Amino acid sequence: MQRTPITAEGYEKLKIELQRLQREERPAVIRAIEEARGHGDLSENAEYDAAKDKQSLIEGRIQDLTQKLSQCEVIEISGNSNDKAIFGAKVVMEDLHTGEVISYRLVGPYEADVQAGTISVTSPIGKALIGKTEGDEVRVQTPKGIKMLEILEILG
Repeated sequence: MQRTPITAEGYEKLKIELQRLQREERPAVIRAIEEARGHGDLSENAEYDAAKDKQSLIEGRIQDLTQKLSQCEVIEISGNSNDKAIFGAKVVMEDLHTGEVISYRLVGPYEADVQAGTISVTSPIGKALIGKTEGDEVRVQTPKGIKMLEILEILG
């Protein structure tokens, strides 16, 4: 089985979400189903249908998180040097076409969130950055086309 890299913080977030779903959301939806059943005819009971739909979503997410957690390998990132872009590092770069300065922390695929400033090491940009140093120019094929990036700074 292939292991998926993840930071300790990312692993903890997934674990907390799983526990919340199992301990709070699942029992709450079971109570809602029981209450809706008490209202009689299930064929025309919108509350029952909504509760069953929510239960299905919760159970699906629980299975997804359980599978992800079983595949994770926590990578310790303390003590990283700032000379190369590696897992856990924050990379500040300039888009050479637009002049925009952007920064991303390189993390595993289960915790990547571009809006939060994290990208997966398995993404096109993440793959291109791994092993690079400050001053390197990186050419990346993305879904939106080719990006030319210059690494300005690497923070451990």
